[in-house]
Amino acid sequence: MTVAKSRAMKTLSLKLTPALGRELEALAQRRSVSKSSLVREALARYLTSGPQAAKGSFLERAGKLAGCVEGPPDLSVSAEHLQGYGR
Repeated sequence: MTVAKSRAMKTLSLKLTPALGRELEALAQRRSVSKSSLVREALARYLTSGPQAAKGSFLERAGKLAGCVEGPPDLSVSAEHLQGYGR
């Protein structure tokens, strides 16, 4: 994925752990590109295919968790369980 350069790029400062800084530096040298270029490329990839791009409903993604906790079966519909809630 190539990130096109803009005439008016914004500046962003960030702090890296020493290990992450070494990895970024090594990869930049191997690919003969700047560290900024690598970070822009990684950020662009993340924003286009990151967590927000996940597909499926909540039920499809978390369905295996349904019923994994013990409790009253009528918790969501019984007013009895709401007595004193929020006090």
